[in-house]
Amino acid sequence: MIESKIGADLKEAMKAHDQVRVDTLRMLRSALNYRRIEVGRDLSGDEQLEVVRKQVKQRNDAITEYERAGRAESAAKESREREILQAFLPRQLTREEAQAIVTESLAGLPRPLDRGMAMRVVMAKVKGVADGKMISEIVAAEIAK
Repeated sequence: MIESKIGADLKEAMKAHDQVRVDTLRMLRSALNYRRIEVGRDLSGDEQLEVVRKQVKQRNDAITEYERAGRAESAAKESREREILQAFLPRQLTREEAQAIVTESLAGLPRPLDRGMAMRVVMAKVKGVADGKMISEIVAAEIAK
C-alpha cells in the first residue's frame, strides 16, 4: 500500500530532480525496511502508517529544536520533509473537529473527570487522525471547565 506509493513518488521525484523529496522518500523506505526486519514479517497497513507517523513526529521535534537554536534554514528543510511524509497519512482532524469529538466523548463520563481515563476514551476514537498533543490540550481544557 504505502510502499508502492513510495516507489511511484520516488520515480517521479527523481525525474523532477527534487532532491529533498528523493532523500525523504528513501529515508521512509529505509525506515519501513528496518521495521519489517525488526518484526520479522511484512508490515500491515496500520504498522506502515505508524512508521510514517513516527517519522513525522521526529520532524516536528527537529523543527522545534532548530527554531529554538535559530537555524531557520534547517527548520525549513525539516518542514518540507514533514509535508512530504504527511502525504502518506490520512487527513488529520482540525482543532475544531477534534474539539467536537472530545466534547461529545466526555459528555457521558462522570465528573470530576480523570485525565488519564478521558484521554483513553478520546484517543480510542481519534487514533491516527489527530495529533495526541493537540488532543491532550483540548482534554485538559475540557476537564478544567
